[in-house]
Amino acid sequence: MTDRIYVWGFVGLLFTMSVLFFLLPIQPFSNVENRTLQKAPQLTWDSLWSKTFSDESESFVTDHFPFRNQWVWTKSMLEQLRLQQENNGIYKGADGYLFEKLSVPVYEDIKAYTAAVQLYAQKHPNTNITFMLAPTSIGLYPERLPWLAQAYPQNEVNGFIGKQVQDSLNFIDGFDFLGSAASADRPIYYKTDHHWTTYGAYLAYFAYAQQMGWTPVAEKDFTIETITHSFLGSYHTRSQFIGLEPDSIEVYKDKNGIQTNMYIADTDQTVGSMYDPSYLAKKDKYSYFLGGVHALLTLHSTLPAERVELNKILVIKDSYAHSFLPFLTQHVQDIHVIDIRYYNGSISDYMAENGIEDVLMLFNTTTFIGERNLLKLNY
Repeated sequence: MTDRIYVWGFVGLLFTMSVLFFLLPIQPFSNVENRTLQKAPQLTWDSLWSKTFSDESESFVTDHFPFRNQWVWTKSMLEQLRLQQENNGIYKGADGYLFEKLSVPVYEDIKAYTAAVQLYAQKHPNTNITFMLAPTSIGLYPERLPWLAQAYPQNEVNGFIGKQVQDSLNFIDGFDFLGSAASADRPIYYKTDHHWTTYGAYLAYFAYAQQMGWTPVAEKDFTIETITHSFLGSYHTRSQFIGLEPDSIEVYKDKNGIQTNMYIADTDQTVGSMYDPSYLAKKDKYSYFLGGVHALLTLHSTLPAERVELNKILVIKDSYAHSFLPFLTQHVQDIHVIDIRYYNGSISDYMAENGIEDVLMLFNTTTFIGERNLLKLNY
């Protein structure tokens, strides 16, 4: 009788979860994890032969498993009761820092992505292209990892990528301008989120401005305002560790009152600010910058003639650029911004149509080594 209860209970649970999987609505975006969830895979001979269909099917089931958020929370609580310092790929480190686990990367994939970058540069020989690769917090704060935690050295990944592309374009390694600041008191990364802080973004802007031959705007020429003290970011969301101190978010506002309008092509909407205060009342407070993720947008700033370094530039990016772009408006009148993860048009055609001769590619290391959409560079 006991065996029958176990067997039929197990079969009943599988049946119930399977039914719920098909009945519950499919959510395209996870507000909790702040990312786009896997779409239903398309079965074709090419996707079947390349194993893309099986990989996407597995991701689809994982992303849309019934009550996934509740399962993650339950698992986290049980892991913490066991005094385990890792949950759902996130380590709980010293000083309240959370870190995304970094395993040995697939270098064949990285070579494919760097080859796409090289080919893109070769197709635009008259374009001034700069590629900035920012490490994540695990690369800059390895001493804060929990005891015996394993992490592949991220500086080796950045070094490998730099060697692959340095002959094709201008390469800026984030370790070069962030390394000296890692031991200082001011945080350059959020403790509970995967992004750099606004100060970290400022250091990136400073390095890029110097590489371009511009005079960076000094920190004292900005009004630095703390807009929230209650930011619990993506690492907290994924890990569900308890007892963590929230992060604060700062914004650097121009003292000269430069006006910037933002046109969001996704919604055909123009707004008069690069910031969306409504997100400060939500879980995803980092989306205060630019109002979150958009496939295509443009920033137009009214600059005095003597401050214009470039009339226009194209930024191909991930979300690390969101807190970086406001600094770029100090030098460039029109900034075209493409998020390659969501933009499906031809980037080369877009450049030709808009007369773009300067490009900045800005990615963090974790995104770059796992982002197949980089192959879109050559569509």
